Amino acid sequence: MSSYVYMKVLESTPERYDRGMRLLSRGRIDGLWEAVAERAAAPGRRVLDVGCGTGGVTLACARRGARVTGLDKDAGMLAVARAKAAAAGLAVDWLEAGVMELEDVVEPGGFDAVVSCLAMSELLPEERAYALARLARALAPGGLLVLADEVRPAGRLARLGWSLARAPRAALTWLLAARLTHPVDGLADEARAAGFVDVTEERLPPGDFALVSARAPAPPPEVRP
Repeated sequence: MSSYVYMKVLESTPERYDRGMRLLSRGRIDGLWEAVAERAAAPGRRVLDVGCGTGGVTLACARRGARVTGLDKDAGMLAVARAKAAAAGLAVDWLEAGVMELEDVVEPGGFDAVVSCLAMSELLPEERAYALARLARALAPGGLLVLADEVRPAGRLARLGWSLARAPRAALTWLLAARLTHPVDGLADEARAAGFVDVTEERLPPGDFALVSARAPAPPPEVRP
């Protein structure tokens, strides 16, 4: 089963989402959440988690003292995230909206950091371009963007082995959902095209997840006559 179909099945039963994501990621999802939070969160920093799901990254950022807002369009996922935050004694704001509705629910420049984990891969390229422009608008000048998502491993042999292992899952995806999944290769370039600066990409072993970090551009210095 492909990651897309599996995630959609899990979203129908959000109480089991975290356990399923650990299985799907071969036990690496907790480390991925922590890696995003480590780069984006700091005491007092305003952080927006886009596509927060059941709050894995959101809570990891809140535990580091950040003032976090979790945004997701799935009410059931948000209910689980709220319960987890309450149980942990963490104060988090929650917004029920999709990434394409971002500019309707958040103020421009309202966040010091925006994070998103395994959400960009659910969008078409033109949707990602629109979403990245909205993420840039939500950030204060110089604010930090941290994205984590699935990518194809680097190297011909590694990609061949990955493709062979992935092919049966992709076929089952088409049979079950009439669509194919596509890892987000070139996400760093897409961030640059959206106007972000200081863009870096880090591959996590064994190379099928990437962390992209970038900064929203600062305004040009004021020129006085």
